[in-house]
Amino acid sequence: MEDKQFRIVIDAMGGDNSPWAMVEGAVLAAREHADVFLYVVGPKEQLEAEFSKYEYNPSQIEIVDAPDVISCHDQPVEAVKTKKNSSLIVGLNLVKDGKAEGLISPGSTGAVLVGGRMIVGRIKGIRRSPLAPLIPREGGVSILIDCGANMDSRPADLVQFAQMGSIYMKHIVGIDNPRVAIVNVGAEEEKGNALVKETFPLLKSCPNINFIGSIEARDIPAGYADVIVCDAFVGNVILKLYEGTASFLMKQIKGAMTSSPISTVGAALVKPKLKEAVKEFDASNYGGAPLLGINGLVAKVHGSSKASEVKNAVTQCMEFSRQHIKELIQENITAADK
Repeated sequence: MEDKQFRIVIDAMGGDNSPWAMVEGAVLAAREHADVFLYVVGPKEQLEAEFSKYEYNPSQIEIVDAPDVISCHDQPVEAVKTKKNSSLIVGLNLVKDGKAEGLISPGSTGAVLVGGRMIVGRIKGIRRSPLAPLIPREGGVSILIDCGANMDSRPADLVQFAQMGSIYMKHIVGIDNPRVAIVNVGAEEEKGNALVKETFPLLKSCPNINFIGSIEARDIPAGYADVIVCDAFVGNVILKLYEGTASFLMKQIKGAMTSSPISTVGAALVKPKLKEAVKEFDASNYGGAPLLGINGLVAKVHGSSKASEVKNAVTQCMEFSRQHIKELIQENITAADK
């Protein structure tokens, strides 16, 4: 085990629960990991007021003043260029300058993606940096890559996504030979749109991935593959449907369990097991959605993140550094044609 201190940035602003959830998450992470140092970025006075509510080791946390905030209403490119004193931009520059190994942000997804690519920068040979959340499935989680960063990808980009996703699943999630599948409208090789048809043979011939063919959306929750490859348009639709269906089903289950006195009694009996099942399907236990292929880790957590997800994202960043994911991507990814 490496004897080192991991230095992580927490963008405390821009989320629904900012800054209190980010501050509490930082405190929880510092308590859990003696080998982490956290830069918590945002308006200094506001952050000091939040931190005064907790006991923590001050040698593990430093408040970095950033008076401005990029909101979800700001145009991402313009905000990244003009809001130099915002918590996100100040935090990304800490990663760029080598003062930290990764950044966690609950803020505007567009600004996080643009800032990560413009400020931290892509690894040489990587043409597109995908956003790759872990999604719950039977028996664990799969990585959905891309889910929002690149709406118009080329076949060579999707091959890189498959390679990066395989590295992440092997070294972070612990799946030795992750199964890779491309999202399609059928299992047959000849099916699909132009992008899928062109990408399929490239994935099939790629030597450093375990490609198993196409996967239909209905088979993703069953756990047929570990790395789910698609362009960002398709991936974002899958992710949003996933989240919406989960929310709908939970409401339906809760409604059914409280619809009568008898069902309420039954609900009390099954509640502990139901909580266990729901926890297994909570991908936030693994941290945020990483922006892969850049010179560091930028992890996007939900805008509505609670402290536990922030703490888990810190652990994720530490493991990303510990497993040398950036270096593995540099060494193993086939460069896309320019």
